[in-house]
Amino acid sequence: MVPASARVVVIGGGVGGASVAYHLAQLGENDVVVLERAELTSGSTFHSAGLVGQLRADPTLTRMNTYSVELYRELEQGEHPVGWRESGGIKLASTPERLEEIRRQIGWARAYGLPLHEISPAEVAERFPLVDLDGVVGACYLESDGYLDPSQLCYSLAAGARAKGVRIAQRTRVVGIDVVAGRVRGVRTEDATIECEVVVDCGGMFAAEIARLAGVRVPLIPVAHQYAVTRAFRSADDPPLPTLRDPDLLVYYRQDVDGLVVGGYERNPAPWTADARTFDDVPADFNGKLLPEDWPRFEEIATNAQRRVPILADVGVRRMINGPEAFTPDNEFCLGETGVAGFFVAAGFCAHGIAGAGGIGRVMAEWIVDGRPSWDVSHMDVNRFGRAYESPSYTLARTVENYRTYYDIPYPDRERAAGRPLRRSPAYSWHVEHGAHFGEKAAWERVEWYEENSALAPDAFRPSGWAGRQWSPAVAAEHRATRERVALFDESSFAKIEISGPDAAELVQWTCDNDVARAVGDVTYTQLLNERGGIEADCTVTRLEENVFLAVTGTASGARDLAWWRRQARHRSADVRIADVTGATACFALWGPRARDVLQPLVPIDLGNDAFPFLTARDTTVGDVPARLQRVSFVGELGWEMYASTEYAARLWETVWAAGQPAGLVAGGYRAIESLRLEKGYRVWGSDVTAETTPYEAGLGFCVKADKPGGFCGDEALAAARAEGATRRLRAVVLDDPARVVLGAEPVRWDGTIVGRVTSGGYGYTVGASIAYAYLPVDAKPGTRVEVDVFGEWVAATVVKEPL
Repeated sequence: MVPASARVVVIGGGVGGASVAYHLAQLGENDVVVLERAELTSGSTFHSAGLVGQLRADPTLTRMNTYSVELYRELEQGEHPVGWRESGGIKLASTPERLEEIRRQIGWARAYGLPLHEISPAEVAERFPLVDLDGVVGACYLESDGYLDPSQLCYSLAAGARAKGVRIAQRTRVVGIDVVAGRVRGVRTEDATIECEVVVDCGGMFAAEIARLAGVRVPLIPVAHQYAVTRAFRSADDPPLPTLRDPDLLVYYRQDVDGLVVGGYERNPAPWTADARTFDDVPADFNGKLLPEDWPRFEEIATNAQRRVPILADVGVRRMINGPEAFTPDNEFCLGETGVAGFFVAAGFCAHGIAGAGGIGRVMAEWIVDGRPSWDVSHMDVNRFGRAYESPSYTLARTVENYRTYYDIPYPDRERAAGRPLRRSPAYSWHVEHGAHFGEKAAWERVEWYEENSALAPDAFRPSGWAGRQWSPAVAAEHRATRERVALFDESSFAKIEISGPDAAELVQWTCDNDVARAVGDVTYTQLLNERGGIEADCTVTRLEENVFLAVTGTASGARDLAWWRRQARHRSADVRIADVTGATACFALWGPRARDVLQPLVPIDLGNDAFPFLTARDTTVGDVPARLQRVSFVGELGWEMYASTEYAARLWETVWAAGQPAGLVAGGYRAIESLRLEKGYRVWGSDVTAETTPYEAGLGFCVKADKPGGFCGDEALAAARAEGATRRLRAVVLDDPARVVLGAEPVRWDGTIVGRVTSGGYGYTVGASIAYAYLPVDAKPGTRVEVDVFGEWVAATVVKEPL
């Protein structure tokens, strides 16, 4: 029997749902019911391979996986063990490039406190005697990695939840979700209705279908994932084997009693139940089932597996497992509250949900009970996907490409090809004609540089290593033109959010730490904070009219910031309209010491300092084009952002371009902007500032108006932080060797102790230096000597005063 009401309804009885219920109960929330359409573990959980690797490129996911290991150790010692085997884990490098990646990952691990270390091929053979070392150039080993039985884990978590009062109803299918005035009110099963305040969609490969019942889009695709279980061929006296991954050969291994589990990520993935025209459509009776064996598609994995472990050629296969797993377009989880109040999602685990299950349950429970998780999971926020992912074909293409490249080396300049080009600036054709090298972000085609500008800096300094892989002397030329003359940039991809209505001023004042409800035409740089004082977004806000404000935020964070603002409006019952106007308005930036010389003859207003001061906006015309000018800069030079409706935008670009030629105007791309902003110390949200950093730590205390009438979200937490005093501060660091350019996440050492990690960095062409930013102890003031781990080598560096 299901209850007539519960505070929280969790849909899905796999490892995700069980973990969420378990952690809710641990936090004292026991008015919870779990609904499972069939039996516990009958979705993707029962056929998971069960590997638990901890280190990821992302610090939050690494912490989530590390927490999972701690939980699994604890459960293994309890009444309901999970089959946890802390076997250790080896990752092989079968190419020199992979060894570089491993050494970079060892640096990450140091920053995260994980004892990952490099081992020789000979040491690999000692730990995994079955291996053939042909082509192996190195490896790393983490002794706390391991594997477990996914079904036992699910049952153990469910038992722990039940023990604290959580109710679990199996063979109970959800057929509807009641949403009233944008808020969840109940869940309908085939036999009953449960009134509730919160619904958590932990439906695995069914999660998108469940979300559609609430009018929510969750972009995930079930993809067939195969692995083989060999016959027994090892003696019980043989020492246990660690898990083994060889990403260059696309394969992984773990011990299974006296045999092996062998799987991988093939280059020809098989999406299941979704195509270019229809959403996922998992059969209603697909419970506890597997897909037919697909040996032709597994052939590549089998061949590579035998190459690395030759005995497999002589060992029979006891069973082939072919089961669908839910993958997302960017290989990140989908977590958090959606645009429907009270409707949460924890899905899209991308075949590493067993490793992350403990951490997933923890952050979701905190989100529901405390309103915010203790770790920054913004890159996993279900709201990060924009409207492009409403398309079945685009979602499918991006997800399949993601699976196909799962084991590729994640170079920082790696660009994806699927679904491109989709979102294009009105000046896109001009960019193509002038040799633009494009990158992509949030489905936007963005100019990285113009190859024709390479001739302007033929002897430009090229960084060594990965930083110099996808590089052009054009970046240096565009950088220098901005500092010395003037450059034109297309920033149309920057997300633009319009907030209007009777309560618009009150809402923006509450959500921003700065005073943003100032005079019409004022532009304010500000942060949006959570209740803990962490930075949820970093943007500029312009007051266009008395009750109309425009926020400009990052390309990649636009969809999430839009959802965040709408959620704040809902919580405050604000009478506002919040709209994404990104595509309606183009934005071009004209920056450099000669920007005024170029723009003044084109406009009928005075651009002088007194008439048009910094951080103000004016409606005017540029040539024949109606436009709004905003005197702001992300490169630290004189200049304006020029906004125009998209039907005028191509003409605006052409007008400014023609007018700038006598002044030596150059068109520039985002790589130059990155280099320029590093020299000026401008922060980037998602790396330099996050939901776990406060404005005081980030050096943005000047934005905090602590005495603002009415206060603001997070003000109490900031007041406490100010009273206690910061223990760390974002600092600029210059490496002694300018050719050693950081990429992010590298550990920073001071007096032999790791004290922080790099948030962002790059090469500054004006200062001729390799620049890094890192949160360091407050005592690490300018002049302090530190070291940065760059691909396994400690490079001396100095903390410097900002801006460079």
